[in-house]
Amino acid sequence: MNQTIVQTFRPDCRSEYAPLKQVILCPPRFLEIREVINRTQRHFADENIDREKAQQQHQHLVDILGKLGVKVILLDPDPRFSEQVFTRDIGFTVGPRLYISRMEKPIRQGEEKRLTGWLQKENIPFSQITEGSIEGGDVLIDGDTLYIGDSGRTSQKAIAALRRDLPHLNVISLGFPEKYLHLDCLFNPLSSREALIYTHAFTDSDLHRLASRYSLIEVSEEEQFRLGTNVLSVGNRTIISQPVNPRVNEELRRRGFTVIEVDLSEITKSGGAFRCCTLPLRRG
Repeated sequence: MNQTIVQTFRPDCRSEYAPLKQVILCPPRFLEIREVINRTQRHFADENIDREKAQQQHQHLVDILGKLGVKVILLDPDPRFSEQVFTRDIGFTVGPRLYISRMEKPIRQGEEKRLTGWLQKENIPFSQITEGSIEGGDVLIDGDTLYIGDSGRTSQKAIAALRRDLPHLNVISLGFPEKYLHLDCLFNPLSSREALIYTHAFTDSDLHRLASRYSLIEVSEEEQFRLGTNVLSVGNRTIISQPVNPRVNEELRRRGFTVIEVDLSEITKSGGAFRCCTLPLRRG
C-alpha cells in the first residue's frame, strides 16, 4: 500500500515586509555569553545575561506577535547551545524554499538540528547549504533581489552556490567590516521603497546601488550599536522596534509606519534583536 505524506504547508517569503503569517522563535532558556563572538558580547561579557529577564522579554515578543495574528512556532532549546534565541541565523526562506544555514562559528554549529528535526516531523521540505558557511542574518529578500552580506560569517563559496541555485534572482553581495556581524545589523528593507541603513559600513558603490532603489533611513553609530536596523516588519507598514532607539522610531512614524516598541534589551546584549530572533516561514 502506498503511504500518503501530508505536507503541513510550504514555506513562502518573497520580501522582508509582506504580512507575517508564520514564524519560528526559540526561548532564551540557556542564553549566556559563553564565548565572545561579536563586539556587542565583548561589551557586555562581564555583565552577561539575566536569563529570567531575557525570557520575560522574549515571551512578551511572542505575545505581541500572537495578538497581531502571527502563528508562532517555538523550538525547544538545547542546553548545549547558548545562542539559539537567534533563530534567523539557522535558516532563511527565499520564495518557496527554506534553506538550512551552515554556521561559521563552532560554538553555534549544531543549533540547526532542532529546526531540521521539527521540519522533518511536520513534513516541510528544506534545502541544505553544502558549500562554505552562510547565516540567515546575512540574507535579505526583496522581490526579485536577494541581498547577501559578505563579511566573514557568510562565505563567498556559499554566495556563489546560491547564485547557481537561484538563477531567477538578482543576487547582490554586500561587503562590510566583520565587526558588524550580519547584514541585518546594518541594512533592512521596510517596504519596496524604504530601508533602514548604517551608511558608514558600506562602500560608495554599494550605497549608490541601494540609494537608487530605496529612500535610505540612516541610523547613527550609537543606534547601530543598539541594533537600530534590526527591527521586524510584520506587514501593513507595522514595525516592531526597540524603545532605546527613539529617533529611529519617530522617523518611522513620520513616514507613516506604525511602530510597536518592545523592550528586548537583555537579549540584545548577545548581539541580536527582533530580526535575529525570528525566522519567517510564510509572508504574504
